[in-house]
Amino acid sequence: MIRVQNGAGTGSGFSDEDYAAAGAQLVAADTAWDSQLILKVKEPQESEYQFLAEQIVFTYLHLAGVAVSLTEALLSSGTTAVAYETVEDPRGRLPLLAPMSAVAGNMAVTTGNYYLAKFNNGKGTLLSTVQGKKQGKVVIIGDGVVGRHAARAAVGMGTTVYIVGRQPERAPALMEEISTDLHFVLYAPGTIARELEDADLLIGGVLLRGAKAPHVVSEQMVQNMQSGSVIVDVSIDQGGCVETAKPTSHADPVYTIHGVTHYCVTNMPGAYPRTATIALTDATLPYATRLAGQGIEALRDDPGFPKGVNTYAGHVACEAVAEALSIPDRYKAF
Repeated sequence: MIRVQNGAGTGSGFSDEDYAAAGAQLVAADTAWDSQLILKVKEPQESEYQFLAEQIVFTYLHLAGVAVSLTEALLSSGTTAVAYETVEDPRGRLPLLAPMSAVAGNMAVTTGNYYLAKFNNGKGTLLSTVQGKKQGKVVIIGDGVVGRHAARAAVGMGTTVYIVGRQPERAPALMEEISTDLHFVLYAPGTIARELEDADLLIGGVLLRGAKAPHVVSEQMVQNMQSGSVIVDVSIDQGGCVETAKPTSHADPVYTIHGVTHYCVTNMPGAYPRTATIALTDATLPYATRLAGQGIEALRDDPGFPKGVNTYAGHVACEAVAEALSIPDRYKAF
């Protein structure tokens, strides 16, 4: 039996009638949680901790970047928590994080451009090409899915784009994939600081799998940016890669420090729920189907799937999470 919480898809444009027509049973939240497999998008909220049990919860967790209370609730309830963001495919990629990273990367550029507008206390620079001349400079830290999508969107706007990465051998492939106009910069604190001095938009796309994001942009670097510049820290779900970043919401998305606008919304793709839902469902459905058919055994048949297990039988099963939360004694491999 498939149960769907009443109104679960309304925000994404899918009605209860759509789910009923597909054969689902529409139920209240507490009844939906009374299931062996729970599929969500966002991590369990504090009001939902009471429903946690010895079940499988398959969702985004970002345990290293959220309050330790969620991890404790998962451990005390014996929940097998499988995180979309740490599941790997045979090539070591993160197939269930990629859709949301792609949406957030695209969105980071358009959002940053919006907050550069003068009426938003921005510099008044439009990221674009005007009569053949490039306007503005975008610096993107990280050349993963977020970084590549952000770079592609920014190049498409016609602005000057710098992408910061740790592997110089990847530069030719990035330029072939995105544009020969792309500038690749090798990661180093001094290099980042130098590029940020005249940047209009900084996009943070740093990811350490399962772990808290490192602060690669210091407060001093932010202070040296020009007034009216904008930071979009996509890494905020894992704690943020900018020292001055703190989580914000879609309802109250920005704040200013040292004259620089910070956009640090957690769950950025929530701004475009229909696109996000379709992209995420396409990626997660094969994994969810296997969990529904085989239960926990599905996690043992695929070397990449078990890497999504973050808690199991009262233990933290992801070493990076245990280290980030300073509870290494609670770690036990799945």
